[in-house]
Amino acid sequence: MYWRYLTRAARRCSVHTTSSRTVGWWDHVAPAAKDPINGVTEAFLADPSPFKINLGVGAYRDDKGRPVVLQCVREAEAKIAGSEFLESISASVSTKMVEESVKLVYGKDSDVVKEGRSAGVQALSGTGACRLFAEFQRRFHPESHIYFPDPTWSKYVCSSSFGFLQVLVQFFQVVKCLSDNEIDVQISIFSVIEVQSCVLYSHHNIWRDAQIPERTYHYYDPDSKSLDFAALMDDIKNAPDSSFFLFHPSAHNPTGVDPTEEQWREISYQFKVKGHFPFFDMAYQGFASGDLDKDAQAIRIFLEDEHLIGCAQSYAKSMGLYGHRVGCLSILCVDSKQAAAIRSQIQQIARAMYGSPPVHGILLVETILSDPNLKSLWIDEIMADRIQRKRTTLRQNLEKLGSSLNWEHITNQLGMFCFSGLTPYQVDRLAKEFHIYMTQDGRISMAGVTTGNVNYLANAIHEVTRSEQETAKILCSISV
Repeated sequence: MYWRYLTRAARRCSVHTTSSRTVGWWDHVAPAAKDPINGVTEAFLADPSPFKINLGVGAYRDDKGRPVVLQCVREAEAKIAGSEFLESISASVSTKMVEESVKLVYGKDSDVVKEGRSAGVQALSGTGACRLFAEFQRRFHPESHIYFPDPTWSKYVCSSSFGFLQVLVQFFQVVKCLSDNEIDVQISIFSVIEVQSCVLYSHHNIWRDAQIPERTYHYYDPDSKSLDFAALMDDIKNAPDSSFFLFHPSAHNPTGVDPTEEQWREISYQFKVKGHFPFFDMAYQGFASGDLDKDAQAIRIFLEDEHLIGCAQSYAKSMGLYGHRVGCLSILCVDSKQAAAIRSQIQQIARAMYGSPPVHGILLVETILSDPNLKSLWIDEIMADRIQRKRTTLRQNLEKLGSSLNWEHITNQLGMFCFSGLTPYQVDRLAKEFHIYMTQDGRISMAGVTTGNVNYLANAIHEVTRSEQETAKILCSISV
């Protein structure tokens, strides 16, 4: 009896000790910073205003701001109805989808497909394709770095309690109240102030999680709101030989600024000189010009110059399949033997990460790309023209309001996004005073601009930029 009591007491003690030991397993885990896109959407949904506008999400919208299911997708759905979805994707469907995707990249008559020189696998949209390549890079080039354009999808998002003071410095710069040296002094003052939070997203996170050190190269010039080509070329020349570089071949996210054909040729030539490896993240093929071949021109220039190439593709935007997560990773190889070896390695990486991708979205894409009628319908449905018309209307409305700012960049930029040049302070004002939501870097998703809201949007942008211009002029007159 006594021993039974001691045994029970020991068990209770053991449970208590084990419980107290395990309580602290995750106490050190802090909440992750919010994704900026999700944060924009959450704020938009919580706003009861009937005038609210969501300019954050880069996904298909019709002219009333509603999500769109393309007709080609509806018809593909009807074609695959009754298919057996419960098994893993078959090799034949997977191979066909990858083959058709590679044709979009290199051209339907390209020798790449005929010679079997592309190692391709289906991926979980563009993000998954990038993650697969990052892991592949880590395994086979563990000492390498990756260079990203500055900015890229997405950029650093920082907040500071002195954000308004930083905006004042921008006021002075705009109206030329301070010399360049004086502006540098002001910025150096702010640089010693503690920043409350700084978050890094997307491309940087993907390669960072694969333990690949990342660096940036110059890309966007905020003063001219255009490509900083000279600085970009300098960075390519000064990077260590055989470096990895990530490019957006068309409709650069977030700036909408792309190199010209001649500039791409200069970049390709310099890559030959330096022995760099180009990796293209192509999420918006067709959105820049409405022409699939033209939007793949950058990659085909590199192909002509006999580079080996990596490419991530996504159908989330171009087919409106955001929720299906359909993408493709392909790596151009020396020959079919090398392609088979690389494909097997990528497939092994994918199996360790997620096994196999969902079936339904892959069947939709494979059906659309392999059916000439559906593919033609898809090309007709790409919304590049509607987005460009909205760019023109937004710019015209701002100019009609008498804005003293130059808004040419709205129509000069391409693709789904407009890098507006709005400051974080102005973005906050748009949200608080006008119920207009976008990311803090001022990126506008043009898919969210409609015939019904473009006038309201232009008036709101004019108001927040005009008031700051006037304030800056007053401050300048006082300083004088």
